[in-house]
Amino acid sequence: MLKNKKVMFDEVWETSVHFDEIDETKIPSGHVLLKKIYSIVSAGTELACLSGVESWFQLPGVPGYACIGEIVALGEGVEGFGVGDRIFCYASHCLYEMVPAEGIFIKVPEDIDPKWIPFTRMATIAATSTRAANIQWGDYVAVTGQGLVGNLAMQLSKLQGAKVIAIDVSDNRLELSKKCGADLVINSAKQDVTEEISKFTNGEMVGTLIEATGATVVAEKAIEWIGQSGEMHILGTPRGEHETDLTAFLFRTHVFAFNVAIKGGHEWQYPITQTPFVKHSLERNSKLIFELIRENRILLNDLLTEVAKPEDCQRIYMGLRDDKDHYMGVLFDWSE
Repeated sequence: MLKNKKVMFDEVWETSVHFDEIDETKIPSGHVLLKKIYSIVSAGTELACLSGVESWFQLPGVPGYACIGEIVALGEGVEGFGVGDRIFCYASHCLYEMVPAEGIFIKVPEDIDPKWIPFTRMATIAATSTRAANIQWGDYVAVTGQGLVGNLAMQLSKLQGAKVIAIDVSDNRLELSKKCGADLVINSAKQDVTEEISKFTNGEMVGTLIEATGATVVAEKAIEWIGQSGEMHILGTPRGEHETDLTAFLFRTHVFAFNVAIKGGHEWQYPITQTPFVKHSLERNSKLIFELIRENRILLNDLLTEVAKPEDCQRIYMGLRDDKDHYMGVLFDWSE
């Protein structure tokens, strides 16, 4: 029996580390026993779970998002993988886990620093909006929210040839966005966003607005920053109540002078694995992100704000909730 360690969401806003045992001799068919190296925290989804607003996540429970781990044992029927292989997959914050060797279960290139691999999922989430958007060379793109996903959506839009505007209320995050390639940064708490975008685009406004905050009030306001026949992509999952009169918002989608389209940007709109019938998949996007990381075409170094021990989980989650200037990209380090 192996001694296992896991991060547990005990109750609303309360976390701790729990210990149990896992039997390495009883691996289900088609599964592997994975020993984690690093796992990444998703501030949006995991904080929503910890706050108790996600009905699909039951408290107490073990959270998780994406990781890199090493195969320590294989169950029957697993082919193409071996003990010692390093794997990227979607999994929980725990030291050991039985993981199905299918779907997003990808062997990691040996020439990439393992701490960057878990960021792949955050980048593929960001890629959902840039895949679906009609971004062409020279277009103006604005991204509201410069957390991990918003910053990466900004970087990926830049790679598609866009002139990119980063919008947030944090000067620290905006300074980071500037370092990562934003052409213009706007602090919406201090500046008139409509005026700044109009000046930058010579009155054209943006062709694509990627909403990465998940705040409905931001999406309602941001539709004013989109030019004629532009698009809004809802990348951040909307959470929380917001009461408003939607007439002005819907007017922007209806009247030809604006004709703004609104599209969803949820990652699961793409199939998980590659097939001959669909160009884009989560698997293909993940492998392409590996290439961008290897080639330093997406910048991650400044997005990693801390590599923490699981025992620091309460401080980490409270920091992600309350101190967004200093907590953004956090990895749990499972080395012993």
